[in-house]
Amino acid sequence: MRRPPQCQAELSDGPYVAYPFAQDADEPGETAAAMDKTAFVFAGGGSLGAIQVGMLRELASWGVTPDIVIGASAGAINGAYFACNPGVDGAQRLDALWRAIRRTDILPWSWRSVWNMFGGGRGHLVEATGLRSLLARHFGPRNLEAAELPLHVVATDMQSGDEVVLSSGSIVDAVLASAAIPGVFPPVQLAGRTLIDGGVANNTPVSTAIGLGATRVIVLPAGFTCAERRPPRGALEHAFNALSLLVARQLVHDLQHFSSQAQISVVPPLCPLDISPYDYSRCGELIDRAAATTAEWLHGKGLDTPRIPGALAPHSHDETAPSCSADIPAAAPH
Repeated sequence: MRRPPQCQAELSDGPYVAYPFAQDADEPGETAAAMDKTAFVFAGGGSLGAIQVGMLRELASWGVTPDIVIGASAGAINGAYFACNPGVDGAQRLDALWRAIRRTDILPWSWRSVWNMFGGGRGHLVEATGLRSLLARHFGPRNLEAAELPLHVVATDMQSGDEVVLSSGSIVDAVLASAAIPGVFPPVQLAGRTLIDGGVANNTPVSTAIGLGATRVIVLPAGFTCAERRPPRGALEHAFNALSLLVARQLVHDLQHFSSQAQISVVPPLCPLDISPYDYSRCGELIDRAAATTAEWLHGKGLDTPRIPGALAPHSHDETAPSCSADIPAAAPH
């Protein structure tokens, strides 16, 4: 896995690259082995994005470093941070960031916001000012091109429904667009497009990674709430829960569909999981559990044994079925 040189200067604002591309070898004489390219793919999941931090901590401690990073929705936040701060130190700082997050930092909900949406004609529930402020503190004016690792953020064109891969321009704007859950956050205007959450078009951008030339894809899924004893409450919790279910279902489909085109490894998500993607009060618990699960997976040579964890399949739990153990077939049934 080749490490690119660190960018020493910020690039000026430029056009947003909005399409996947394959990158050529650095020199014509490069061998096939040298052209191998590993991608980290971060799927969305609201507060469950904290799970990816525990996964990253262990992967980084094992020296697993990607050549490219792709993120969508909440995964775009983690992907962008790690691409700008790769390695163990970056993973530890991301850990501290997530442990300090509170729901009101991301979702400053109030009855006024509900009135503005339903009585005032506004098309979204909350403004993204809290999230923008959080991102600005950690990324500042940095552009996607200035990340240490090549970074690509997935969003969706609200009018056409097309996937839009942002590869240049402001990191803050790109992540805001990728995380703009319809009805929750406002759309983001970039490069003449109206962009919303990347999950609408491709929340688990395995295909994007392959289109960018990845020969090996390591997926860090957030999973979904499978052991909650009560149904989601309120519009926001419903939206976050529905999106996390969509992510998991789409991920299984993509893993089966693209398994013949690249070596794909999936870090196992947490299961059973009783924490809502709307609940930011238990991020530390999610990080620690994911780190322990990932360490066990790595010791068991999980990276060298491509499989689709059964925890990604649609399911729920009760006292008679405490966890998932059976893997999903790697190839889709005909």
